[in-house]
Order: sequence, then C-alpha cells, then structure tokens
Amino acid sequence: MSKELVFGHQNPDTDAIVAAKAYAYLQNKLGLDVEAVALGEPNAETNFVLNYFDEPAPRVVTEAKSEVESVMLVDHNEPQQSISDIEDLQVTHVVDHHRIANFNTSAPLFYRSEPVGCTSTILTKMFDEEKVEIPAQLAGLMLSAIISDTLLLQSPTTTEADKIAVKTLAEIADIDYEAYGIKMLKAGTDLDSKSDKELVDGDAKSFTMADKSVRIGQVNTVDLQDVISRQAGLVAAMDAERASEGYDLFLTLATNVLDSNSVLFVSGDPTEPVEAAFNAKFEDGRMSLPGVVSRKKQVVPPLQDAFEK
Repeated sequence: MSKELVFGHQNPDTDAIVAAKAYAYLQNKLGLDVEAVALGEPNAETNFVLNYFDEPAPRVVTEAKSEVESVMLVDHNEPQQSISDIEDLQVTHVVDHHRIANFNTSAPLFYRSEPVGCTSTILTKMFDEEKVEIPAQLAGLMLSAIISDTLLLQSPTTTEADKIAVKTLAEIADIDYEAYGIKMLKAGTDLDSKSDKELVDGDAKSFTMADKSVRIGQVNTVDLQDVISRQAGLVAAMDAERASEGYDLFLTLATNVLDSNSVLFVSGDPTEPVEAAFNAKFEDGRMSLPGVVSRKKQVVPPLQDAFEK
C-alpha cells in the first residue's frame, strides 16, 4: 500500500499531536507506511511535553493531496476541523472521542470511537489489543495527552478507562503523573507571551448549530483575572476573526485548571441561546460558569440543544 498521513484537528492540542504520533507508530508496527503530521504548530503545553520527552515536533502540512491519496484522522472527524483538502482524500481510519457530525465517506473504513476523555486512552487499549509494546518515551507522551484532555483526571469527561490508562502509561514511562501533570498544565498557561488573537484562536474549533456558524475557543489559566484583564483585546480579536471568517458567534471559554471554574466571553449574535444553555446571563460581556471545564461535554451539547429549540 502507498504511504498515508495521520493527523489531528486544526489548532492542535497535545492529544491531537500525540495521538497522531502514537497511531502512526502502531500502524507502522502493523506493517503500514504511515507518517504523523500536524495541521498547525504545537502550543505551549505541547512544546513542554515534546521537550520533556525529547521528542521532535511533527512537520506541519496545510494540504495532503499533493503527496498522498488517503489519510487517517485522530482526535476529530468533522470536516471543518480537518485538513483543507479533506474532500479530495480517502479517509481510511478514524480514532476519536468526540461527537460524530457532518462525516461521511464514499468507501468503507476503520472507525473507532469511544466516549472517553482522550483519544490516547483509546490508543492505549488498541496497543494492548494488537499486542504491540508501548515504548517508555511514547508512553510519556500519551500520558501527557490524557492529563491535558482530562485536566489531570478532574474533568467531567474523565472515565474509568482514562484512569486505568494513566496508571498503565505512568508505570511504563516511570513517572509520577500527579507531580508531572501539575507542571505540564502550568506550562501551558503562560498567557503574557501570547497576543489576543493567539489566545482566542489557539484552541478554537468551529461548529454548526442549527443554521449558525459557531466558533468556540478555550484558554487555560491558573488565574482567571489574568484573562479577564485582557477582555477588551480578546473580544476585539474575536470580532475581527468573526468578520473575516464569517462566523455568526465566537465564544471563548477561559478555564482555571486548578479550581475547575470558567468565564465565557462572547462576540456576535445570537446570545439568547447561550444564556438559555447555561441558565445564566452575560454581565459586562462575560458569563461566570463555575464548575465548567469541558468544551466537549459541558459546552457544546447544551449549546447545540439550545440552538435547535
């Protein structure tokens, strides 16, 4: 078979990059020619992880048709979150833990989706099922991805499978995952070095809700006041991107990774479904969301329901 590329979503987080590396390693061990690439540069947290385990960053691609005919997707399935020429490529494999939306193929494929906190949790199971040993370095990377996606197992997306995977990978990597996890999460919250645009777009994803295009970003911090103090600049950046990209609504969730509370900033309309989704009001352009940390489980589903009513 010819070479395939495997990649996560645009604006990649730690799981998107690590899952691509892990799945490429597994597929290569199973006899396929697969290369892990990324659809964007690693963020601060992911750079910390790659440097910690002395792992090179994958090369960044903006299109794939010029070099391959088929691809594998990890940590996403929605076309608007994928590579620019996804419609011109055959998708042969998907490993994901998100909702399935707007996804279809012209040929059968391998599709593995589980309601767990992280794609790397699913991949940990797949290594075991295929009897392929996970090297210590790769185990450290996969452990980091689960810590990132589950906020050190504190997110409501966390499942028993995630907890088992964390213990398994920590043992292979020979690492104290709790002490390491706090360092890692803090490394990803250096906001001073980032522009307002980088903050709102760094982990943003696009969704279609009813007939509206909704962009939702998330910023992790250890002090929400650090983000609130930049509200004017953040909203201006959201306004500009909404105008240039045609989004109806741009929401940015700022989350304190230490106490699991968030604040939501808004640009655009309509805002009524947002207030209905969370049974809260925007005050001074922001909404307090105590206990909300997961975009996938606590933000997107209630918003989707509110928009469709």
